Amino acid sequence: MAMSEYPSKLSLPQTNPGVVTVLDYLIIKFPYIDEQTWRRRMAAGKVHWHDGSLISATTRFQPQQRVYYYREVDNEPQISFQETIVFQDEHLLVAYKPHFLAVTPGGQFVNECLQNRLRRRTGIHTLQALHRLDRVTAGLVIFSINPDSRHPYHQLFKTQQIHKTYQAVANIHTDECLVGQEWVINNRIEPSEPRFRMQVVEGEANSRSVIRCLQQTPQQALFELHPVTGRTHQLRVHMQTLGWPILHDKYYPKLQPLSADNYTAPLQLLAKEIQFIDPLTQQPRHFCYQGQLTLASPNSQ
Repeated sequence: MAMSEYPSKLSLPQTNPGVVTVLDYLIIKFPYIDEQTWRRRMAAGKVHWHDGSLISATTRFQPQQRVYYYREVDNEPQISFQETIVFQDEHLLVAYKPHFLAVTPGGQFVNECLQNRLRRRTGIHTLQALHRLDRVTAGLVIFSINPDSRHPYHQLFKTQQIHKTYQAVANIHTDECLVGQEWVINNRIEPSEPRFRMQVVEGEANSRSVIRCLQQTPQQALFELHPVTGRTHQLRVHMQTLGWPILHDKYYPKLQPLSADNYTAPLQLLAKEIQFIDPLTQQPRHFCYQGQLTLASPNSQ
């Protein structure tokens, strides 16, 4: 069994959902973790408050208090692809995340995630991701180093003052010349069933992307994508909206059966550039990953 080297945390809600103890809340918050698992973690000292004091099975629910716990999984997969540090100063670290590596702990991954790898590599235990990428998406991720300067950078993402550029490859099957064309996608995205998969529904638009074609072969095209908003799976859904779902996408247009990762066929989506005005210095920042996605040669189709 693998246990996270660093605690996960959650804030108890301001309104009590009808529970007596912290244990009661954790059981309803995480329905896939049974009560005995939480009791075992608590007995082993693996659940505590912000000040380090332990939480037991009888500790009463306290609104808006932070709970820290150490995630455990059986047989954590090892991801062989390596991350790269692109930039680092006293406040920020920017890293390239390879396909299949999670940004933070989740699901069957606790230590095999970008955040914990970088903490071990740099010795900076305060390192915290300021945003997320899907595990199957590659690209740049920004981390905060200094907790004292973290809030202004968080606000950039919250107020959509971060400008991101992605690349994606899709099969196109068209004789039309797409290079240089641009599409603006505005629609409403909401969860479907299962909840992790998104869908376009009627109603006021809550998502917007600008997409243009950079290169084209008879079978594939390379697109540049600029998300204006940041809905879950937005770019993946918007490419499907255009009729060109991203190559090797296991969620769209059709949910594929659950299977092991195919390392030879990663989702062809790359978070390539990030730009913003630094809230501390008021100077422009521009980070760019030098690699890019490539189109398959016609002979390989």
